[in-house]
Amino acid sequence: MNNFSIQSIYNWYRNSIRNPKYRWWVILGSLLYLFSPIDIAPDFIPIIGWIDDGVILTLLVAEVSQMLSQRLKSRDEQVVSEADVAGVGSTSNSDTVDVKAVSLK
Repeated sequence: MNNFSIQSIYNWYRNSIRNPKYRWWVILGSLLYLFSPIDIAPDFIPIIGWIDDGVILTLLVAEVSQMLSQRLKSRDEQVVSEADVAGVGSTSNSDTVDVKAVSLK
């Protein structure tokens, strides 16, 4: 008998959405499932019908937001490393002017 668990479904969803080959298919499928009247638990059943949509929406938003934050973080790190290579912001730059502050009375 197959070992079926919520964790295995979550892992499959997460791995599929992180795979660039399938990412847009999983996002499109998730959106179609959310707006489709055909569900595991139909939406006309109060509360129970909304739970499956809530789970799919939560998974979708969590994974997409995590991917976007990782992309922004890697882009920021790349900009910083390119600035280091170009010597921007470096204290060893010969054009740096050191100004000593004096108080005026």
